[in-house]
Amino acid sequence: PPTSTYLRRLPRRYPGLITSSYAPTPATDRLISAASYFLPLFNGLQYGRYLFAKYPAVAAPLEPLLPLLSLYHSLPYASFVTFFGLYLGVVRNPNLSRYVRFNALQALVLDVLLVVPVLLQRIVSPGRSGIALKLTAWAHSGLFVFIVACFLYGVVSSILGKTPYLPLVAAAADRQL
Repeated sequence: PPTSTYLRRLPRRYPGLITSSYAPTPATDRLISAASYFLPLFNGLQYGRYLFAKYPAVAAPLEPLLPLLSLYHSLPYASFVTFFGLYLGVVRNPNLSRYVRFNALQALVLDVLLVVPVLLQRIVSPGRSGIALKLTAWAHSGLFVFIVACFLYGVVSSILGKTPYLPLVAAAADRQL
């Protein structure tokens, strides 16, 4: 059994066992990380049009963003410029922390994934009625809910200083850093 002499010597032998450090995420890192998730939200709002038409109350929480959205969509190539600005200015900036770069890259990967449904829709046109239109409305609504859930999770986690791991996205973002 350990003696009192043994217990007194333990901290000197294993100093890392007793001490620990905690460095909170700086507020600027949290702010930049949270702001990154607005890009996929702004580009993914188009998928909510079926939900907005059927349930207008779903659009109510997004009303405070309307001035920012109208500015974003009024500028030519705003999505393109924002994408590359975020990629070159944040993701590839070694002066920023890995936390910020990971969150920005995760938001960019999520934004790139939003192109896939557009390409599929151009290949397979749903038409104006029938089962294909219902499937399109269902897929768009599901994608919109996924984008909003990822946005909320990413923003809240970033504000709290936690690292969000988005499904289908985190592994790809982690491989790139």
